[in-house]
Amino acid sequence: MKHFRDLSEAETLALAIANEEEDSRIYRNFALRLRASYPGTAAMFEAMAEEEQGHRHRLLTLYEQKFGPEMPYITRQDVRGFLRRRPVWLMQDLRIETVRAQAALMEREAGQFYAKAAERARDTEIRRLLGDLAEVEQKHESRAAALETEKLPDAVRSAEDAEARRMLLLQVVQPGLAGLIDGSVSTLAPIFAAAFATQNSWDAFVVGLAASIGAGISMGLTEALSDDGEITGRGHPWVRGVVCGLMTALGGLGHTLPYLIHDFWTATLVAGLVVAAELFAIAWIRWRYMETPFTSAIVQVVLGGVLVLLTGIFIGSS
Repeated sequence: MKHFRDLSEAETLALAIANEEEDSRIYRNFALRLRASYPGTAAMFEAMAEEEQGHRHRLLTLYEQKFGPEMPYITRQDVRGFLRRRPVWLMQDLRIETVRAQAALMEREAGQFYAKAAERARDTEIRRLLGDLAEVEQKHESRAAALETEKLPDAVRSAEDAEARRMLLLQVVQPGLAGLIDGSVSTLAPIFAAAFATQNSWDAFVVGLAASIGAGISMGLTEALSDDGEITGRGHPWVRGVVCGLMTALGGLGHTLPYLIHDFWTATLVAGLVVAAELFAIAWIRWRYMETPFTSAIVQVVLGGVLVLLTGIFIGSS
């Protein structure tokens, strides 16, 4: 592996050509993956891919003039300290905001590469071309904005944002909320039953820990195995399962951790406050993302949570 500063001018041009080819393929891949749900953004990436091909042609022409038809094979993976691409284009559930952010990062990194390469070049034609490309890449953020305006009029952008929000709801918010509700509410009864039956903080903590982790595993597997996402469009089942499982465990652990406090009544008071915060958070998420009226969400969640909590206290005290 070579360091960037040790590259010859021929290797620098070859590396620039390889980068333009790769970036063009990435943009076309984005366009292909997004065309069905986000046609406006797909058209924007097609236009950006064409620009990258134009840069590649200019670099190839200059390389042939300076060094002939034979070009060394070198990629960014062969150069120490060179920019890397996070392969978001391989993600099964490719999100529109992730793609746009990755494209902006690619343009900034390419601009930095050309600027540094131009500083090192001694041949005036190579230096001029690399400097010109540095300026072009640095202006690409504004060019991308212009392309976005051209390819994504307000109506198209609004429709794509609505689709992105729908996918977020289906793939993350819904399974996460289901897990948080189950972890926060269903574990109340066993944890507080154990607490009031033993009036021992450590015993209550052990029961809560087991209930929370067990519920997380159960809910995660149930969500992952319930729907493969092919027809419903809810995304990769194991991603949903992990989100659901983690939120379930988190919901139960919230009012379990206070029982690490040695004094039983202090721990119970803190756990009660945590329960109130959890129920409020659930109601807020339902209002914010599920369009449930906030008052209705508060009444439903609080009523259910209080009934389960009282059930656990009653059984544990009997």
